[in-house]
Amino acid sequence: MKNGLIALACFFVINGFCLAQNNNLYKDSKAASTNIIENEFPRIDSHSRVIFRVNAPDAHKVQVDILHVYDMVKGKDGIWTVRTDSLPPGFHYYYLMIDGYRFADPASESFYGVGRMMSGIEIPAPDQDFYMPENIPHGQISECYYLSKVDKSYNRIYVYTPPGYNKNINKKYPVLYLQHGMGEDETGWGNQGKVNIIIDNLIAERRCKPMVIVMSNGECSMMFKPKPGQNVNEARKEFGAKFTPILLNEVIPYIDKHFRVFTDRDHRALAGLSWGGYQTFTIGLSNLDKFAYLGAFSGFAPFNPEKDLKTVYNGVFSDPTAFNKKVHAFFLGIGSEEGPRMQQLSDDLNKAGIHNTYYVSPGTAHEWLTWRRCLYQFAPLLFKN
Repeated sequence: MKNGLIALACFFVINGFCLAQNNNLYKDSKAASTNIIENEFPRIDSHSRVIFRVNAPDAHKVQVDILHVYDMVKGKDGIWTVRTDSLPPGFHYYYLMIDGYRFADPASESFYGVGRMMSGIEIPAPDQDFYMPENIPHGQISECYYLSKVDKSYNRIYVYTPPGYNKNINKKYPVLYLQHGMGEDETGWGNQGKVNIIIDNLIAERRCKPMVIVMSNGECSMMFKPKPGQNVNEARKEFGAKFTPILLNEVIPYIDKHFRVFTDRDHRALAGLSWGGYQTFTIGLSNLDKFAYLGAFSGFAPFNPEKDLKTVYNGVFSDPTAFNKKVHAFFLGIGSEEGPRMQQLSDDLNKAGIHNTYYVSPGTAHEWLTWRRCLYQFAPLLFKN
């Protein structure tokens, strides 16, 4: 353990030195945008392969886990090196393993994901311009705290306000409540999701309405794990269930009081990724008096649409005409590598006369590039009526 920590402490120094000594070897690669300032490794080459280097002369085994576990090779200088296979574009979590111990890479930024702080790396995507900063007006993300009676503690939320919010103090805005997934938290959409950049760009292009976006902790920041002897289905119902009263009775009233937002359902949307998409179904469809726009990104719909469509969520789908009048946009998005379940749901809803927008992110799985693209498609649908 001590040797591993010493190795990581030396990592920053060895990073720049190795690049200088091997300039020709790495000329086809660039430092990852997610690296800590002035660190040249990890590097990404033109084939989206990542080159990792770790200075651990006393270690016996060094690995990197990024979608696959790669064994690193030790050089005579005590530096371990590996080049991965080509990785899919977008954001990926990873960590180093030195003699069986897991470490966040000190050369990369860390992000909260999979129930812990993880290293993250950004692999350039062919369509990345929509989540890259431009020379345009930018909104702000504020960190806010409120006292939760449900949690009996101060809870943190992040609130995006659009460009110009602080200039016209009489103007009100619609609001999107946007949720993270299992094992992540309220920092996810701002850090991994690039939400502010995506919305800034859409607003500048006049493709979406300026809006306030609220990112709360969905009470599902640890990975789902039933207690010994607990029924799995019952445990699943309890997981993150506290978020329903927190959102409805605490977060929404806090936002209505402290931000200039419209407070009627026609100016309020709810969306989320993965487990946050499941929460969108369970909360949004059961509270259509509060939300007129719903979006599930790789969300889980825990019912059989062929059998249960007219009875789930208190029969919300039993009257298609009434549903379509109330819900101005019902968005279902998923990555092409995630399977057909969302497509089947969309098809069954269409057969039942339930209007919905179905989107497939090409070439992506259950990952942040899928969800960034979903937001990019969903946001222009909001607050048009």
